[in-house]
Amino acid sequence: MRWALSLLALVLSSVLTRAASAESRRFAIDPAVSHFVVHVGKTGILGFAGHEHEVVAPIHDGAVTLDREHLESSSVELTFAAAALRVTGRGEPADDVPKVQEAMVGPDCLDAERFHTIRFVSNGVQVTANSGGTIDVVVRGVLNIHGVSREVSVPVRLVLTEDAIRASGGTRLQQTAFGIQPISVGGVVKVKDELELD
Repeated sequence: MRWALSLLALVLSSVLTRAASAESRRFAIDPAVSHFVVHVGKTGILGFAGHEHEVVAPIHDGAVTLDREHLESSSVELTFAAAALRVTGRGEPADDVPKVQEAMVGPDCLDAERFHTIRFVSNGVQVTANSGGTIDVVVRGVLNIHGVSREVSVPVRLVLTEDAIRASGGTRLQQTAFGIQPISVGGVVKVKDELELD
């Protein structure tokens, strides 16, 4: 009987240790210091006459659930308010900015009145390099823009401390994959289909 109790205690101890090591921690994303930057290129016959645009996408809400011992079990959720995306005006005439802003959130592009949010929910994390506190991963997940959901993969570099995560990365996506036709001016100057996200 004493042997059985000792064995039970050992099994319980093992289960509790494994449960403790498998605990994950949830981090809220700080919108004050977190954002995406979208780089919008130009193309067309008179593409040289147009301007590239830089758009800042503040993160409205988000969280990362981190399992330090099993990073592959970690996850991330991000939500952006479509109407909150802002054209910075960097590299283009100040008079053009309001027009570009209106076109971007308007019915021919993001259609922010109908599609209020842009959302990303991860469904997988793959570690590609790990050197102490700096870890390279590829985060896979579903991105919903303009009412259309697509699978995307984003290479991300993580810097982990005890109480915070710093993450940076980027990817490219096609507007047409999300049902958005790149804006064109007379068919001779138009926005590139491919966007770069940092």
